[in-house]
Amino acid sequence: MTEDARLALTDYLAKHYAHLRRRLTQVLGNSELAGDALQDTWVRLHGKEEESPVQSPTGYLVRMAVNIAVDIQRRQSRSVSFEEVNALMELADPAPGPAQAAETRSELDKVVKLMERLPERRRTILMLVRLEHLPQKEVARRLGISTSAVEHELRRAHDFLDAHMNHEKK
Repeated sequence: MTEDARLALTDYLAKHYAHLRRRLTQVLGNSELAGDALQDTWVRLHGKEEESPVQSPTGYLVRMAVNIAVDIQRRQSRSVSFEEVNALMELADPAPGPAQAAETRSELDKVVKLMERLPERRRTILMLVRLEHLPQKEVARRLGISTSAVEHELRRAHDFLDAHMNHEKK
């Protein structure tokens, strides 16, 4: 592009910027994108090395700006916007914080200490059923006792833990 043509297009772009932006906004459906595309068009005009004459400055500039807008949209679709990054940064971390982790450890320590106070058979049944997830029939078979004895010991273990945990919370 000759220097005269480049200057004429740059001048035309400056003088008709508002009209070009409105037209691009109608084509693209986004005034911000239209403004960005026109800005990039102005920048590219200064680096253009084309020798063919421009028949219609408006058509040429709009076509150039639309092509630039398509490139911008492609780049933006591959990246995360600033607003999206901020939204992601503000999301709460689902992992427990230090205070919640300390409270959980404290509760666990209480339960372990209470379990140590249970009679051995009751503690064994509780651990096999609740921690190892064994069916009560299997626990009864392993310990050589009836299923109703397992149910009875399990109920008493739960009652003991509930009573002591609820009492300590008050």
